[in-house]
Amino acid sequence: MRKLSRADEAIAAFQQRLGIVSGLGPPARREYPSTITEVPSDPRERRHSTGLMRVNHVGEICAQALYDGQAATARSQRVRAVMRHAATEELDHLDWTRRRIAELGGETSRLGGLFYATSFAAGAIAGALGDRINLGFLAATEEEVSAHLDRHLASLPESDRASASVVKQMRNDEARHAQTARRAGGLEFSGLTRRLMRAGSRIMTTLTYRF
Repeated sequence: MRKLSRADEAIAAFQQRLGIVSGLGPPARREYPSTITEVPSDPRERRHSTGLMRVNHVGEICAQALYDGQAATARSQRVRAVMRHAATEELDHLDWTRRRIAELGGETSRLGGLFYATSFAAGAIAGALGDRINLGFLAATEEEVSAHLDRHLASLPESDRASASVVKQMRNDEARHAQTARRAGGLEFSGLTRRLMRAGSRIMTTLTYRF
């Protein structure tokens, strides 16, 4: 059997993730973090929770795209393994956020495909720049996502304990992945790079909260 090249792997990963973008992702391997499914009774609070979870769902689509792009161009098998492990574990996040959006009576974003494509390209560029930059990009991304999830926890309505449980588990996973990348030798990014990352994140969150 012919061994798959990096290009073959990248194409296969892209095709698989298109299924995720269209809502056909695999079911979570771990248990749903919340034992309750209640939704806020106030329509405004329910819409706000839905918007936040829609942002988080697209954020996980972006994460899958970043990991795939980074793995496709990583220079070592060790780094590719780090990316694929994080991607596999965070597939649970996709399923959890999609499920919570449905419980809230909402819909996932229509912009998932757009942000998948741009994130895949960013990940591929990071991977091509070398393993330390690649791992550093993973760590910086996870750290920014952890901070973003902390802000969501503070913003969620007090009555929405189910969404809070999901977001807390996601935040814990993101923080652990950041630590793994740092221990593997990830480069510490400059303040300017992080500000640029935050600017890109703000564009995504602003659009997907509503659409």
